[in-house]
Amino acid sequence: QAQLVESGGGLVQAGGSLRLSCAASRLTFSAYTMSWFRRAPGKEREFVAAITWTGDSTYYADSVKGRFTVSRDNTKNTVYLPMNSLKPEDSAVYYCAARLRWNSGAPQAQDSYNYWGQGTQVTVSS
Repeated sequence: QAQLVESGGGLVQAGGSLRLSCAASRLTFSAYTMSWFRRAPGKEREFVAAITWTGDSTYYADSVKGRFTVSRDNTKNTVYLPMNSLKPEDSAVYYCAARLRWNSGAPQAQDSYNYWGQGTQVTVSS
């Protein structure tokens, strides 16, 4: 069974930065679109960012555009999410997800993903 393990979460002041990482194992990483989602307390899980299996295309939620940048290293089976200018409303559990490259539909479609990580907590204090 494939495994996705997130790391890099923590507590940061507003305006600060964090870099999340997601290490994948037991899957052909280069065949998967990789995405980040988040769930804030009392809210539904929402799409944050995605990067296609080649790394040629990226997608972002409007709320994080210009502040977050998704990237991947297929030699390390890892996807990254550097987050800058963090706001208290960015506080959430952040999840990494993997979707086979031939799965159709928008990258925001959560039911199109094959594997999910356990999540890492990000807390931004005001």
